[in-house]
Amino acid sequence: MDKNKTVEQSIPASFTGFIYILKGTAYIGDKEFKGEAHHTLTLTEDGAEMIKITTKDDDAHFVVIAGEPLKEPIVQHGPFVMNTKEEIYKTFVDYQYGQNGFERAPAWQSSIAQ
Repeated sequence: MDKNKTVEQSIPASFTGFIYILKGTAYIGDKEFKGEAHHTLTLTEDGAEMIKITTKDDDAHFVVIAGEPLKEPIVQHGPFVMNTKEEIYKTFVDYQYGQNGFERAPAWQSSIAQ
């Protein structure tokens, strides 16, 4: 978004979400809460259906992510998130044997690690 601009994004009150600032600085809401690059701002559950995002002295790149909560159970272990412990255990096995979406995982290496 160019500098000195304002945009309003409607988001249903039943949704939860966040804004992730990729570059620059953005000011969120009527109180202009400051969000800087590489920071995540969570949206409150106050029933507001319009989010105001403003830039001032420089441009900003950001993403707004929102959706209706699934209200399902969550089990997290390491980088894996599933709905049950059994699904987590199955995911460990899938990862270990390179199956069900992890086919290239055993040989994968992060470019950061190199």
